[in-house]
Amino acid sequence: MTNVVIVESPAKAKTINKYLGRDYTVLASYGHVRDLPSKDGSVKPDADFAMDWEVDARARKHLKEIARAVKGAERLYLATDPDREGEAISWHVKEVLKAEDALDGVDVKRVVFNEITKNAILDAFRHPRELDRELIDAYLARRALDYLVGFTLSPVLWRKLPGSRSAGRVQSVALRLICERETEIENFKAEEYWTVRADFRTPAGDAVAAMLTHLDGAKLGKMAIGDEAKAKAAVATIEVRAFAVKDVERKQTRRHPSPPFTTSTLQQESSRKLRLGAKRTMQVAQRLYEGVNIGGETVGLITYMRTDGVQMAGEAVGACRALIGRQFGDRYLPAHARVYKSKVKNAQEAHEAIRPTDVFRRPADVAHYLDDEQRRLYEMIWNRTVASQMESAVLDQQAADIFSADEQVGLRATGSVVLFDGYYRLYHEDYDDPENGDGEAILPKLDPGQRLQRTGIAPEQHFTQPPPRFTEASLVKRLEELGIGRPSTYASIISVLQDRNYVRLEKRRFTPEDRGRLVTAFLASFFSRYVEYNFTAELEDKLDDISGGRIDWKSVLREFWGAFSKAVADTKHLRVSEVLDTLDELLGPHFFRPGKNGADPRRCPACGNGRLSLKLGKFGAFIGCSKYPDCRFTQPLEVTNGDGDTTAGSGPVEFGKDPATGEAITLRKGPYGFYVQRGEQTGTGKNKVKPKRASIPKGLPPAEVTREKAIGLLALPRELGIHPETGEPILAGIGRYGPYIKLGGTYVSLKGDDDVLTIGLNRAIHLLAEKPRKAAPKLLGNHPEDGKPVTQKVGRWGPYVQHGKVMATLPKGADAASYTLDQAVALLAAKSARQGKGKAGADEPAAGRAEKPAKKPAKKAAAATKGKSTPKSTIELPVKTPGRTPTADEPNL
Repeated sequence: MTNVVIVESPAKAKTINKYLGRDYTVLASYGHVRDLPSKDGSVKPDADFAMDWEVDARARKHLKEIARAVKGAERLYLATDPDREGEAISWHVKEVLKAEDALDGVDVKRVVFNEITKNAILDAFRHPRELDRELIDAYLARRALDYLVGFTLSPVLWRKLPGSRSAGRVQSVALRLICERETEIENFKAEEYWTVRADFRTPAGDAVAAMLTHLDGAKLGKMAIGDEAKAKAAVATIEVRAFAVKDVERKQTRRHPSPPFTTSTLQQESSRKLRLGAKRTMQVAQRLYEGVNIGGETVGLITYMRTDGVQMAGEAVGACRALIGRQFGDRYLPAHARVYKSKVKNAQEAHEAIRPTDVFRRPADVAHYLDDEQRRLYEMIWNRTVASQMESAVLDQQAADIFSADEQVGLRATGSVVLFDGYYRLYHEDYDDPENGDGEAILPKLDPGQRLQRTGIAPEQHFTQPPPRFTEASLVKRLEELGIGRPSTYASIISVLQDRNYVRLEKRRFTPEDRGRLVTAFLASFFSRYVEYNFTAELEDKLDDISGGRIDWKSVLREFWGAFSKAVADTKHLRVSEVLDTLDELLGPHFFRPGKNGADPRRCPACGNGRLSLKLGKFGAFIGCSKYPDCRFTQPLEVTNGDGDTTAGSGPVEFGKDPATGEAITLRKGPYGFYVQRGEQTGTGKNKVKPKRASIPKGLPPAEVTREKAIGLLALPRELGIHPETGEPILAGIGRYGPYIKLGGTYVSLKGDDDVLTIGLNRAIHLLAEKPRKAAPKLLGNHPEDGKPVTQKVGRWGPYVQHGKVMATLPKGADAASYTLDQAVALLAAKSARQGKGKAGADEPAAGRAEKPAKKPAKKAAAATKGKSTPKSTIELPVKTPGRTPTADEPNL
């Protein structure tokens, strides 16, 4: 008699089987084994929400193997993940086996563990339990709700809004967040304001920078200095006065460490620090949880990664404190262990925080067993876990008020210094908003009454900024704040929105596609209750109540379905024209924006009389003329303005003056796209001086170009700093093939989230280090005939030798490391002989790469010339191989 254990993945099965021994057979279900069929009617509200389940075709083979193993077994242990989804998988496996009469005489138990280590596994099997019916009911309710919304609402979208994909219960609310943020940005009106900084020097020669806070005896608000004239007046007022320190404030503050990671905080920090998306973060974390081969033994490195709990087991806390005392000293060890409490209502779903299974397994100890993503994620989890039990950081915050003798003008200097780094030594939390960071300015010793010598005054122009677009991190944080979704759903919410082309991710920020805006406007107009944040959050709370045994799951479904089905029924008689009128009214300010000349953005540019509005066609929405069919003007869903341009800035649009030169900075559109320009062309003929220009890089919409970005583009290429190893400068610029960084002759293209205007020295050094270095040409010697060098290089198709313009690939099996000059000369001679027979170029490698086999001539072409003689006046020329195409990371400077 054997014991059968079921887990989700084969990797997990392999690890657990080693721990349990011969008396156990561990098999994998490979995830969910059955689901609701993708067709209407799988959930039956009229039959008390009965559900029709369908076994996945890929799962049938695994279930048959499980059924064979279970027959004759004494016990079946369901050891899937310790959350609601894991409970659901165990329930499905049991139900399928029970339907096949495979469980007769078999004792079925549920086993849960939070980490895949030998002690945790053995302890879990000593304490098996029954399946948790309440967790299963919560799963059934959530699955039924998602199904009913999707399969009831999506057909309405398809009929009333052609081109739409589908609507999800939680995804629609997340999409609304992104769309509303975009509307805020579009409606934002930037306001100009100025700040004035004065630089002083103490009698001891120390520099102090202070910002103007009081003028004419009154305290200034942020927008008080609204233009350049007021700023110059403020400067003049400061220049005629002497200043002294009026008051000095010093206080110590303590910064406490953050708790260990939950699923959402892990995703947020991974996005900020590691630049990994939520989905990728969970994939890497899954591998660390299931186990990594370390010294011949598969070991789970972290605890379960889908959790909303922040507490740690007592043994883990004790291990952290022991490590801190041993590695960092008693100063970094608090007198008492830190205790963190979760805000989650449902204790059954609040598991232990994400932490290393053994904190004494330091990142450096396991680094060579992990790939780069695994290493970085494990290091971040380890650092955060240990830091959560370290002493607080102590900062000395300083502020000095500097006033004129008549107290009509006042300035304030602030700074802080870290007195004790505490947990800062190991971990610093990142923020999407840089204003959350700690100031690094340090003030010298200042005393009240101390006179200061003014050394400079610097007025600076600013503009108020719109709210930033959501990053993956800030979107997850906002969803969690609103109570929408749960730890296991955030990654899938984000993935679904991108897969349906409702949003796009650019520069790590979400921008809604027009299709997404249409869907959001439709749902907000006709199903407003179901995309409200409070409604969705309250429904999530009810699902938590189901898993906590506080409410019946079918009563939640009945309450929801009664109102939802009525709302859907009310749209049956809704005409498409009514939908269009509503969407046109809601989205008109977005798609039709007034131009600078005051022209009507809705006037048809083709007929001049028609009115542009949203239209619906077979393939979705578009913009069309009201005079159809007399006027057939149409255009895709693009933002238009009264100047007749379908993009921001029909140009030239002036941003203001360059602070360095005083010349105008403008955005213009040329035959090759948008560009920014400083100044105007002067002179003629030989005396003509062209203005400085810079192209707008791909991925930066012209509408988002600001004066600061334009000045940054015009300043390219810019020096980032000196490489610590080579001593050469690292440059960032934009070339023919896009943005890049350059060190000597090495180029690296900037892709993804790396911005040529903001990339720093550390990131550039990291990218250069990751770039595979091309091997330098190897000089084999000089050719015996003409004395010119014969070199050996490595190209796209392998090693080759070159003499002048003749190149030849090394024969297959040749040892490139020991290839001699004589062998190279013979190989090149054979190549030259082939070229002399009219075959040059057919197999000649392009410069800088090994030769590529020539394509055989097409049979059709050969047949066409068969039997035809070549005229005597013609000369058969060899086919010329095109020159080397520059790679994407070699910009044309």
